[in-house]
Amino acid sequence: MLNTKKIAISILSIAAIVSACSSSPATASPMATAPAATDTPVASVAASSAPSTVASGAPLSVTSFDATFAAMAQLKSVTAAGTGMVGVILPDATSSGRYVSYDAPYLKQAFLAAGYTESQFKIDNAQGTDATELALAQADITAGAKVLLVDPIDSVVGNQIQAAATAAGVKMISYDRATFQGTNTYYVSFDNVQVGKLIGQGFMDCVTAWGVKNPQVFTLDGGQDTDPNAIDFAKGYNSVIWGQSVAKVAVGATNTAGYKLVGEQLAPGWDNARGGAIFQQAYTANKAINATVEANDGLAGAVITALKAAGVPAKSIPTVGQDATLTGMELVLQGYQCGSVYKPIYLEAQAAVALATYLRAGQTPPAALVNGTTTNPKDATATQPAILLTPYWVNAANMQATVIKDKFVDVTKLCADVTAAVCTTAGIK
Repeated sequence: MLNTKKIAISILSIAAIVSACSSSPATASPMATAPAATDTPVASVAASSAPSTVASGAPLSVTSFDATFAAMAQLKSVTAAGTGMVGVILPDATSSGRYVSYDAPYLKQAFLAAGYTESQFKIDNAQGTDATELALAQADITAGAKVLLVDPIDSVVGNQIQAAATAAGVKMISYDRATFQGTNTYYVSFDNVQVGKLIGQGFMDCVTAWGVKNPQVFTLDGGQDTDPNAIDFAKGYNSVIWGQSVAKVAVGATNTAGYKLVGEQLAPGWDNARGGAIFQQAYTANKAINATVEANDGLAGAVITALKAAGVPAKSIPTVGQDATLTGMELVLQGYQCGSVYKPIYLEAQAAVALATYLRAGQTPPAALVNGTTTNPKDATATQPAILLTPYWVNAANMQATVIKDKFVDVTKLCADVTAAVCTTAGIK
């Protein structure tokens, strides 16, 4: 096991080189339709979304990207102007299948479409270990990386890597999960508060659709102890459901629709097993719970397991989540989960590579690309320039037009698990 403190101290002895970052007000990022063209997972998009068009030579913006990856070709001259490597470090292969199945191949596709050779970027996975993630960052810096694109396992290692990058004069992009330390840092992700708002609205819509009377709500938050994004997710859904933009609402809170909060607890570190145990204990103590809010699909699945074991039938007690996982989509079609938040990763990958390309060349990214800022939920004075993309709510009604059309979920596996008849009823093919 590596000694992370010694590594961080060693790196921090390098003289710091600080450069300025720029930002502008946030805008939305629509999806656009396109056919699959490579062996990597290539997305198409919802039929209801309008395609984006970019004039030749126009600055890239968050609306430039679509499933064709065509906008990346506009960066070839910027790529040629840059030197050094871009080091990409993804967090693990277990907390979500996205990192192996989608992020890694989409990032590679974006780099190649932008004119990089395979020696000019490097994509690694930390396999869920902080020490490994820090060591990979140190190795990339030593190898001459000009930009680090890192999805931190947690804020501890994220802060260590940011400090190391700052000390070495290396720009850093915090990918998907924000951390707040250092001065050369940008953030690329989906609008986390909006993700939470979609969860909250999806939950309330489902309470109505499933005819839940006198909702007694239990909320299972996730990862707020390690992941700043989780705080914003909770602020989003609590603002919609309870009218309180806070990470945790006091038990006993009510809203104008007649809901009552009977419990809100945290699953530390996004641990699904611990989350399931927390809910099982709460439900055993209070069988009046008839509506639940979960911060992601993993936690929703853990709650559903407990509810099924208690003999609760489908479409009785709402659950919600995010990430649009295969299991989550199965539970939606089976009537145990109301829906999930879908984040088109192919947009996130292109935006991150575009930003890295400008930074690698020492150029200021276009204001239309860096379209917002992110703020540390624990310290309002700490902000970073950010690219904020638009998430989407997915349920049985629009599953075909979103995650299935995007090939984000394997339709063959999905329909085999839930039966062809269930898929046919939902219009999935």
